[in-house]
Amino acid sequence: MDFMIRYRFIIVPLITWFVIQTFKVLWDLITTKKFNFKRILGAGGMPSSHSAIVMVLTVMTGREVGFDSYIFALALVFSCVVMYDAAGVRRAAGKQARLLNKIIETPGLTGNQVQEKLVEVLGHTPVEVFVGALIGIIVGSIF
Repeated sequence: MDFMIRYRFIIVPLITWFVIQTFKVLWDLITTKKFNFKRILGAGGMPSSHSAIVMVLTVMTGREVGFDSYIFALALVFSCVVMYDAAGVRRAAGKQARLLNKIIETPGLTGNQVQEKLVEVLGHTPVEVFVGALIGIIVGSIF
């Protein structure tokens, strides 16, 4: 038990990530009737595990050192950057990948031979980020 308490800032976020990613695999299996193990490590989807992880760390940090500390402020700003990136930059990259895949698949439009499609699920919708952050806040408050 001492190990869990001592390393809770590593263990709790990793368990949170694993549970969310496992949920995504199971949800994908239920909705598509296909087992896609790549979802365990893949980005995107509901909820955002990135948002959950950074918010778990932020809330745990605030509870440990105080919500008025500079370390909490650092964690909060870091969390905001990660969540902005997930819903902004990475989501835009996913949209571009989807468009490029369509262009490449259009007969006669390009002579390029492509061995593999670009990954289209990279980022998150704002709702996916919000739900992930909410999960992170709840888990961080519990632990």
